[in-house]
Amino acid sequence: MKTFERVLEELGEGAKPALLVANGFSQAWNPDVFNYANLLEKADFGASNEVLRSLFNHFQTYDFEKVMHQLLGAEAVAMAYGADDAVTQKIATDQQVLKDALIATIGATHPSRPSDVTSAQFTVARTFLARFTRVFSLNYDLLLYWARNQELPPEGFKSDDGFRAGRRWAPDEADQDVFFLHGGLHLYDTGEEIKKLAYKGSGESIIDQVRDNLAEGRFPLFVSEPTAEKKKSRIERNPYLSYCFRELAELDTVLVVFGHSVHENDKHIFDQIRRSDVSKVYVSLYGDENTPANARTKANAQSFLAKAGRVIEFFSAESTPAW
Repeated sequence: MKTFERVLEELGEGAKPALLVANGFSQAWNPDVFNYANLLEKADFGASNEVLRSLFNHFQTYDFEKVMHQLLGAEAVAMAYGADDAVTQKIATDQQVLKDALIATIGATHPSRPSDVTSAQFTVARTFLARFTRVFSLNYDLLLYWARNQELPPEGFKSDDGFRAGRRWAPDEADQDVFFLHGGLHLYDTGEEIKKLAYKGSGESIIDQVRDNLAEGRFPLFVSEPTAEKKKSRIERNPYLSYCFRELAELDTVLVVFGHSVHENDKHIFDQIRRSDVSKVYVSLYGDENTPANARTKANAQSFLAKAGRVIEFFSAESTPAW
């Protein structure tokens, strides 16, 4: 399997592809923090705790999206068979309970400050990010946000997330090249504008602010719906998310996909890439490329991303210096 260095050699000196990162980017920093098993262990489902945890056990999964998908199907079945209204409503309510618990748990378990990441790690991450012309992220966490804003090498590396004075999103004033496709902990929709949190001079970190907001029932801008169709619908209802989504379809360069299993839950993302003029896609694989999981990733990549004139290739995630 190709190494990341080999990918760069094939691109040629000075070439800058676009980048799509998913949870594997964050797990490359700390796999114990950014994984569903840890989130499930810490999650608080309140009065629905027993029934929801029994579903995770029944489906033998830590994946919140998988259980949400099952609840969605159960609701449809219950309605079709004329089940008791109270049961149907409980299934629908628990979908929201599960979503809210996921957001709250990410906020509770996330590293508190950028100082939890070493300068050496940030420098490696910034060097990695500087190789790309545009960065699209599916992650909710702050690692990418933090890495971009460190005053560390490489010299001259800057990026633009589209937010301006007052930390408001202003696409007409920006040359935006960083896109949080599914939102993030630091992003909020006030109903009138999209804003981002930033470190306060008083010493209150972004995560402190996220936790305060969650305690008061204010949730960040997040896309955590159970299916690609519902995710797309959520994206299209928000001006920031829909803008980022459209920009993905405008790509006309080589694309590197790092840390994503190319699961069908994100098929709306891959449909956009398929519509684009991307000429070549490199997809990272973790571990032995012949495992069942990687075989599925390769098959999905060919199915979801391939089109006439486009090449799909794979490279080793472990060879990629992301942190």
